Amino acid sequence: MKTAIVTGASRGIGAATAQKLAQKGYLVIINYNNSQKHAQEVCDKINSSGGMAVCFKADVSCPKEVNAMTDYVVSTYGGIDLAVANAGIGKNAMLTDMTDEEISAIIDTNLKGVITFSRECAKSMLHHHNGNIITVASMWGQTGASCESVYSASKGGIIAFTKALAKELGANGVRVNCVSPGLIDTDINSNLTKEDKLALIREIPLSRIGSPDDVADAICWLADEKSAYITGQVLSVNGGMVI
Repeated sequence: MKTAIVTGASRGIGAATAQKLAQKGYLVIINYNNSQKHAQEVCDKINSSGGMAVCFKADVSCPKEVNAMTDYVVSTYGGIDLAVANAGIGKNAMLTDMTDEEISAIIDTNLKGVITFSRECAKSMLHHHNGNIITVASMWGQTGASCESVYSASKGGIIAFTKALAKELGANGVRVNCVSPGLIDTDINSNLTKEDKLALIREIPLSRIGSPDDVADAICWLADEKSAYITGQVLSVNGGMVI
């Protein structure tokens, strides 16, 4: 049985991805930081449906906690076949209004967390000469967004990191790709008013907000052997808003 770790899997895109991977036969490690109740609900739903999942608490912005999680998975299950670096946070604010602590939290979670998590998973994958790392960025990492400059920078960094790491690990049988969501119906967009959402929808060619399942399906496709010759790519899931 293949083993997958999905960070930030208690809700939204991470939870949808974990459930779909379990349906495909993966043993899924549901990573969470603060939302233990929601993470356990995802685990219970997978296990009650005939899949296999376990929860693991780790703050991806803390390297020691990331190391503990990957060490546990390798020692318990023999290795890591798939790593989905999904955990992320954001803040809508003018840069001049953001504190040093807020800036560090976004960079440490969104960018440094992806890098550290990928590094630790890659160690196991290189040992087995096989593996798949999928990062989750954002269309704002491609275009930039007003009042989300730090978030945009962190997600743009993920895209650059993904392309570089794919070149670094490819010869050893490890693929690295990125999914770049647009406007998705998740908690990170809960601050948007109905008017804000309608204004954004008018800019989306497919005329709707995306769902976590839309992104999870893209992640699962990149995890599948049908995409075996694809690495270093950014797969946009944004309804055509950014091309």
